[in-house]
Amino acid sequence: MNRWFLAAALVAVGCSKAPSEDQCKQLLDHLVDLELKRTGATATADSQKAGLAEQKAKVAESKWPDYEAACREKTARDRVECALAATDLDGVAKCDDEK
Repeated sequence: MNRWFLAAALVAVGCSKAPSEDQCKQLLDHLVDLELKRTGATATADSQKAGLAEQKAKVAESKWPDYEAACREKTARDRVECALAATDLDGVAKCDDEK
């Protein structure tokens, strides 16, 4: 799970227009989803889906306090929007290259 946090840190550069709290929550959820996707964590049965959703919620909840400050204070809104549109972690990292 450290890779997605690193990807988020790469996005967290400069702050022209700060993202909203909701955008930051969406981004954290999206980054957790992308990390789970990268590791191949998929669920087919309902019980597996519930377990995966619970794991995702626990990770997001534990990371939120530190992540919120970094997102809202150090990340430009356009970079958050770019990362939200990314389909993988490499795409998130590329958001830092776009100016």
